[in-house]
Amino acid sequence: FIAADFQRRGVDTAHVAWQPRGEVPCACCLVNAASGSRTIVLHDTNLPDVTARDFERVDLSQYKWIHFEVSPRLGGFLDRGIPGAGENPSGCRSNPTWLGVPGAAPAPAPLPQVFISKDLARHFGYRSAPEALKGLRGRIQPGEATLICAWAEKGADAMGPDGKLVHSDAFPPETLVDTLGAGDTFNAAVIFALAEGRTLQDALTFGCRIAGRKCGIQGFDGIV
Repeated sequence: FIAADFQRRGVDTAHVAWQPRGEVPCACCLVNAASGSRTIVLHDTNLPDVTARDFERVDLSQYKWIHFEVSPRLGGFLDRGIPGAGENPSGCRSNPTWLGVPGAAPAPAPLPQVFISKDLARHFGYRSAPEALKGLRGRIQPGEATLICAWAEKGADAMGPDGKLVHSDAFPPETLVDTLGAGDTFNAAVIFALAEGRTLQDALTFGCRIAGRKCGIQGFDGIV
């Protein structure tokens, strides 16, 4: 079912690490029809995690952008450097990003962009995106990385290597329908915009616009 859905949507699975054993995890998502908020009930299984060795088998230089949501098992792999994350055949540089969530491995160096989730920021005691960016900048490659943090209805903030904060307001839909996946939608939209060469401000605003549009529809079909 999952493989067929990827194929129907044109997602290339050629480099997926297929597991010979284990069961697929199942998530039941309950969406509040009145508020659009969601509750996720996850049934985890014995499906093995992707490993550093799985990535080492792939020539990553063929990709323009590489986004990692890093488990502790992959931290050492990234610290050694990402194999092939240099010039690819088209002349574009593979551009790794890292998403910080509770339980993730520490951000390795060097990475050009680091997404900090609201959950991670609150885990460290921060109460807003600007506060989190200022507080975590010293822990994550100061002077090198661009830090990005979305904060739901508060919009999103980012801080470039120069330490300057940029902000975008949220763009809520007229009717809130479904917030499931809004954070992933924001990340994908920001990456898309940055990969096109847009400024950090434009990418942040684009991410908030697309995430807001997603919240106004059920699922993901029809966002763009």
